[in-house]
Amino acid sequence: MTFRPVKTAVFPVGGQGTRFLPATKAMPKEMLPVVDKPLLQYAVDEALAAGIERLVFVTARGKGALEDYFDIARELVDSLVKRGKSAELAILEATQIEPGRMVYVRQQDPAGLGHAVWCARHVVGNEAFAVLLPDELLWNPASPALKEMHEAYEQLGGNIISVLEVPDEHTHRYGIVDPGAVDGLITEVKGLVEKPAAGTAPSRLAAIGRYILQPEVMDVLAQGKRGAGGEIQLTDAMAEMIGVQPFHALTFTGTRFDCGDKTGHMMANVALALERDDIGPALRTWLKGLAL
Repeated sequence: MTFRPVKTAVFPVGGQGTRFLPATKAMPKEMLPVVDKPLLQYAVDEALAAGIERLVFVTARGKGALEDYFDIARELVDSLVKRGKSAELAILEATQIEPGRMVYVRQQDPAGLGHAVWCARHVVGNEAFAVLLPDELLWNPASPALKEMHEAYEQLGGNIISVLEVPDEHTHRYGIVDPGAVDGLITEVKGLVEKPAAGTAPSRLAAIGRYILQPEVMDVLAQGKRGAGGEIQLTDAMAEMIGVQPFHALTFTGTRFDCGDKTGHMMANVALALERDDIGPALRTWLKGLAL
């Protein structure tokens, strides 16, 4: 059986980024750089690599920089053209999305991830869609996470989430899978538990911020049920789809950086910089010289 390709991706980007104050006082956390690209750009690049055609950003007040970033910076472009800066122009071109492919929706009440996704319901319509959390940098340039998930979706249909095994002592931080049958990297999802209490997690398979979901999840989110933290949780809504529609987890094969955390963000900067031919060698030499 073949399933219609997923063409719409939702990016919940309305958070305040309080962990990164004072930087996020004037800059959206999604615009914090990893080496020389904003965090959000990595998620957008991943979506485009998976064949996504429509990008839906669920924003909030103070997030105007997100819209400006993907626009054409006309004065800067004109200046670079006059100075013959072709390399810099090529870099800018990679940040410009074709007109009509971006949609911006406001989340006026910070009521949780599920609420943010629900805010995009009229844009998503009656089609399967992807959700990408930019805080989670899933690094695998050879085979991006959402591309792998879309390939699995083409075979399995239904709902697909990306997961990784986490230590037992960290399961209380995540949505955790209650696993069924396992076939290679694919695990049947029998249940989902949002931030289970210590010692109660059904597995160590944690959802890591990439989802392919059927539109019916919007009907569940519309009920406004509150879960962990008093918020409308996407995990809880997805759990209600289990048994109604096919539901599987795909274990991610690359490196995950939790860039919603200062340590994870710094790790991402160092790791990705070390892969670069232009700055990697000098950085590696400096790191070797540190007395750690």
